[in-house]
Amino acid sequence: MSSEWSSSYREWAAAPGITAWTSVSGPRPVRVLPDGCLDLIWTDGALSVAGPDTAARLVPDESARRRVGLRFAPGVGPAVLGLPASELTDRHVAAADALPSGRGRSLERGLRHTGGMGEEVVAGLLASLDPAPADRVVLRLALLAADGTPLPLIGRELGLSPRQVHRRSVAAFGYGPKRLHRISRFQRALRELRAGVPAAECAVRNGFSDQAHLSREARALAGVPIRDLLTG
Repeated sequence: MSSEWSSSYREWAAAPGITAWTSVSGPRPVRVLPDGCLDLIWTDGALSVAGPDTAARLVPDESARRRVGLRFAPGVGPAVLGLPASELTDRHVAAADALPSGRGRSLERGLRHTGGMGEEVVAGLLASLDPAPADRVVLRLALLAADGTPLPLIGRELGLSPRQVHRRSVAAFGYGPKRLHRISRFQRALRELRAGVPAAECAVRNGFSDQAHLSREARALAGVPIRDLLTG
């Protein structure tokens, strides 16, 4: 989950493959861009899970509402939370309903006892989750897919059939390797554009056929023109 247009946002590395973040919503809806990640989100005493998005979604205006979360890199979330990413694709649900074996309720109770926001919540979540390293095959699959490696070549490197690659990808990321590549490529391009790389050069550097192709992907994945993402 990658947020746009919130009034205050901060993130930091919490553990390998896990980014902690805090956000305070402003006077406008928050546009959440797809990034291939899973998030655990603590808001107003409730814990929720945001699955991997296939396109942008808008979080309604909730003035001065503070959120604290953990973002799990592609392939990391399912190993930590104990469920396939495909069960959460394009969903934002209560952790108590999503996580197995009463884990969501247990996490929520523990966080309520912390009585804080920000780093206290992050520390509580990390201590309760006890993050374990994700499957090395899955992590390698994430890197290869994000780079746009053709599916047969991914399978050859990992010793898997194309069908197995797709199945592992859906379980680990919530969708197949081609969509993960599209999302990762768009996120890379957006970072470069914000760093001042000209759009035409950025398109070529990231494997788009031309600047128009990059613009189409922005509308398809973000729902708005690129200029809105750069000036919002």
